[in-house]
Amino acid sequence: MKINPIIRPVAPAMFTLILLACLPASIFGKNPNAPAYQPLTVAVLDFSTSTEELKGKGGEAASLLAGLLTANENLVLVERAELASVLAESEMTLSGTVSAESAAKVGQLTGAKVLVTGRMFASGDENYLVTKVISAETGRVYGQTAKYTEGSGFGGAVESAARQISQQLAENVGELLAKTESADERIARLRKSVAGKTLQKVFVEIPEEHLTRRVPDPAAQTEIQKILQDVGYTLVTSSEAADVVITGEAFSEAAGRRGGLVSCRARVEIKITSKESKDRLTIDRQTAVAVDLAENIAGKAALQSAGSQIGDRLAIALAK
Repeated sequence: MKINPIIRPVAPAMFTLILLACLPASIFGKNPNAPAYQPLTVAVLDFSTSTEELKGKGGEAASLLAGLLTANENLVLVERAELASVLAESEMTLSGTVSAESAAKVGQLTGAKVLVTGRMFASGDENYLVTKVISAETGRVYGQTAKYTEGSGFGGAVESAARQISQQLAENVGELLAKTESADERIARLRKSVAGKTLQKVFVEIPEEHLTRRVPDPAAQTEIQKILQDVGYTLVTSSEAADVVITGEAFSEAAGRRGGLVSCRARVEIKITSKESKDRLTIDRQTAVAVDLAENIAGKAALQSAGSQIGDRLAIALAK
């Protein structure tokens, strides 16, 4: 049984407040019943550098770029401190060149749909800032280049890159995000993937919190159970009767507000054990973001989204 394992158990870590989780200005105050817009979640990685003179500048440029992108009302930026913590936990060192596979893993761990990275290098009297926008879902890559002189500093180049990146994200969002499946399409795909395999009896228990409140009817647990049940797994009410036991915890928290809308971020962490190998522990986790008029509903929606993504992976991985 292989479910995107994290080699060592990871203690839950509360995600800090996300900067400026904003929505299009056209929504605010005009139609309170309009469906909530889902902001694009972006993670900015440190830039790689090629010379001693530029050493340390990659982190500074990335921090400035992240700060500038928070002004884009359609983006949610993953906190750079939290991004660094996640990469350290997963023993990943990413900067400069990032593969589509690495981008997908960072997206899974942080909830980022898009990664921004690049490199800084010198050529003659000019320095160059080359940035890349990488989709964590489709692997699509867009690039841009800005240059600056030593005397002018890299601030202007980063500002130029921020404008170009914002424009690219707006124009190519359809290429950066994976096509959304309907619930029926997803279940049909999963059933096809496990056709002819044995579907085990599964017990799922994942309590959750929103801030400091324990929440009844856990959304992530319910979503995982529904997916497994729809695919054909048998759900049982006790761990003793199960072939596979899935436990864990989940939480959501407010990430930002604008007008009458609130953005919430959720994280779900699970542990999987089986009767066949009780001494073996498999871990998976997922982060997601959602927006709604009510904070509790936004939190539930984010938890459901994270649970849905884990449930998709479990449905395939648990089949024998």
